[in-house]
Amino acid sequence: MSWKKLCLVMLVVLMFASLLAGCGRTTTGKPDAKYLRFCIGSEPETLDPRKSTGTPESTVESQIFEGLAALDSKEIPVPAAAERWEISPDGLKYKFYIRQNAKWSNGDPVTAHDFEYAWKETLRPEFASKYAIQLYYLKNGEAYNTGKATADQVGVKALDDKTLEVTLEAPTPYFLSLTTFHTYYPVNKKIVSANEKWASDVNTLIGNGPFKIANWTHNSKIELVKNENYWDIGKVKMEKLDLIITDNAATALSMFENGQVDFIDQPYPPAAEVPRLKQENKLQVFPYLGTYYYSFNNNAAPTDNPKVRKALSLAIDRDAIVKNITKTEEIAATAWIPPGLTDAKPGEDFRKVGGDFVKYDVETAKKLLAEAGYPDGKGFPVLTVIYNTDDRHKAIAEAIQEMWKKNLGINVTLSNQEWKVFINNRQTGNYQIARHGWIGDYPDPMTFLDLFIIGSGNNDPQYKNPEYDKLVKLAQSTNDQTIRMKAMHDAEKLLMDEAVLAPIYFYTFPAVVKPNVKGVIRSITHTTYLKEAYLE
Repeated sequence: MSWKKLCLVMLVVLMFASLLAGCGRTTTGKPDAKYLRFCIGSEPETLDPRKSTGTPESTVESQIFEGLAALDSKEIPVPAAAERWEISPDGLKYKFYIRQNAKWSNGDPVTAHDFEYAWKETLRPEFASKYAIQLYYLKNGEAYNTGKATADQVGVKALDDKTLEVTLEAPTPYFLSLTTFHTYYPVNKKIVSANEKWASDVNTLIGNGPFKIANWTHNSKIELVKNENYWDIGKVKMEKLDLIITDNAATALSMFENGQVDFIDQPYPPAAEVPRLKQENKLQVFPYLGTYYYSFNNNAAPTDNPKVRKALSLAIDRDAIVKNITKTEEIAATAWIPPGLTDAKPGEDFRKVGGDFVKYDVETAKKLLAEAGYPDGKGFPVLTVIYNTDDRHKAIAEAIQEMWKKNLGINVTLSNQEWKVFINNRQTGNYQIARHGWIGDYPDPMTFLDLFIIGSGNNDPQYKNPEYDKLVKLAQSTNDQTIRMKAMHDAEKLLMDEAVLAPIYFYTFPAVVKPNVKGVIRSITHTTYLKEAYLE
């Protein structure tokens, strides 16, 4: 071969190798500074913000949608889709001014009509949104959702394309925080009203957030790219986000260690790996406004008996669970509502004022079980506890199974269920005891109490108590903070006295994160903003 031909061949080989290097990304190579891989846990049930209820859904939606306001790093609502707002002196009316340059990812302008349409559809009885209760703050919101008013009577109205007027049932100090929640996101009226399956197709899943959906490989990953029509695109640092889907903690950690994931939001890391991850500066523990608990089906025997429920709750050693299983700074729950929420007086914590309701007390548990007709567990039917796939849920369920056997002499069957099956069974009351967790949607005790009113889409224990509902309604309607807080304390006491549920621990949020990941904003309510995330 001539020298000239040899040089030509070598040049072609080098060019081809260079091309290949540019087309791919190795699993262990240096990461692309414009590309973040973020593990969200389970496969989302839906990406329609009006219908979603779970954390994986809200994590995706907070990237592809945007509410009137968003939370900053200090948990303060700041202008987002709305550039500003006005509040009436009595706190009942809000006027939001939508940004002139706010657009949907397909280029359509975001209008006040989109917000009005989304909110009223969520409340429409036939729509059957599990989170419709979040819009009961609107004038006649509950009345419309329960068939006692018309859509035109609901307190949300587009005055023009860019002005949204909102009227509330009662002054709500945290209403701006509510508008950051996914149930308050807009949807593109033109797209959605013409196609009821719009959220199932990446071509019609139109959002107004900093990113847009490019591809959804079910049970694998959701690919997002920068939304070129976003009004604040200059602050969006990532060109692409891969939202990795796996609910297996070992798999997620393996992907992280192999350079395939930059941030594991969910699932939680395996407990055995926590000390090492802390030592290697790969574990960040975020504050989290939430309670991990076991939901008792109040309509199904034997958990329809308050004495049985209370006995089961008292026989749980919560300190052992946070010490030996979770290991990421959780606090054993002594009540339903977690610490970190302000009481009537500034500086007072609702939890400290309310005191403790639950403890580890085997003798009292045995006594209550005997009073319920099951001395030493004799004659007690086999219980089934359901939980969704997750190593931590499994370990906790096995520990509680052992505690109930040892302390009360009862047998428990554990049922591990895939996320969608699990959620459906829990929401329809097709269970005896279910693993549960509730993260506050806004920083006020009410976010933990309105779940259990009659008719709430989140009332998984099937609890029905008019006295409880009356206390919640009082707290929602009064302007007097002292009366309001007392009503909420009384409502929580009712829940605990009747052992509607068994709180296990107050959450923290441990995330496995590469040290070079910066700019991620995570609120205590688990709203996650990747808008300004970057790799250092």
